[in-house]
Amino acid sequence: MVHPTHQTPPHSSSSALTAKDPICVIVVGMAGSGKTTLMAQLQKSLTPPPRAGYAINLDPAAKYIPFSSSIDIRDTVDYLEVMRQHKLGPNGAILTCLNLFATKFDQVMGILEKRAFGGGTDEDTASNNTATSNPSLDYILIDTPGQIEAFTWSASGSIVTSALATTFPTILAFVIDTPRCAASVHTFMSNMLYACSMLYRAKLPMVVVLNKTDVVGCEFVKEWMEDYESFQEALDDASSSGNGYSDEMAGGSGYYSSLTRSLSLVLDEFYNHLHKVGVSAATGEGVDKFWEVVQTAAAEYEEGYLVDLRNRVEEQKAKEMAKKRVGARRLVRDLKEDGKL
Repeated sequence: MVHPTHQTPPHSSSSALTAKDPICVIVVGMAGSGKTTLMAQLQKSLTPPPRAGYAINLDPAAKYIPFSSSIDIRDTVDYLEVMRQHKLGPNGAILTCLNLFATKFDQVMGILEKRAFGGGTDEDTASNNTATSNPSLDYILIDTPGQIEAFTWSASGSIVTSALATTFPTILAFVIDTPRCAASVHTFMSNMLYACSMLYRAKLPMVVVLNKTDVVGCEFVKEWMEDYESFQEALDDASSSGNGYSDEMAGGSGYYSSLTRSLSLVLDEFYNHLHKVGVSAATGEGVDKFWEVVQTAAAEYEEGYLVDLRNRVEEQKAKEMAKKRVGARRLVRDLKEDGKL
């Protein structure tokens, strides 16, 4: 575990990415979707050489995590103490913990950069305080809180995501509870709406991880995403049979199904920008396929996000230069008015 207070020299985010740059996978999803269990399975799949992974836990309220984290937010901030001291509820305390941790995330980035690019040791991150030589990293895995909005819609979440994405090829792994989607088409649509909002907020490649395939197969979800008519048929069946949430539960006659039907049409184009893979976090089935999809998504990062980042950097530089020119003109004008020029 690490307390992120060790200063390390930063790796230039403007330098070109190489094949040796580790891929950062930010695991997000609704509470109960199996994110943390998936993290453990992903770490297990990377345990044998030659692949090397580095795990980070960003859930301050987790009592137990089934994977070995090299950096853990719980070593830096005490969730229960934050609740008590600031008189906050559970969600507010999680958000506050993330905000506090984000203020030190530049130091976390320093540790990651040293580990990834410096070819250094684990003396700053090893739990046994023993310096050991490490192979270069292939993946950085990040687990996020189950209260998804605390990370995805907070300033701290944006800070963490942007910091990682400007240094490493970064993707979002959105974990979906497949059995819940099988039980209700409306649950599936709710997940897709959240995935859509995250995709366009972060502007990063996204892999939709259809989890718990050991319980229910994921082919029906893939079919819904690839075939608009197939989803409409499933929605009609659910409406007629009363399966899932009924319109009466939503408080109106036909409103819920009508809304879901309209949203499915809007999101039809959105599905084309997603990678999807079925995985069982419990058994490990589909994990190898997951890594293949991650590699494909990482290539999209370099073709899309990295180009957009460079354009934004140039745009920001142009704005700063324009601001300086305006300031210089104002200074000359003021000096002339004062008779000093």
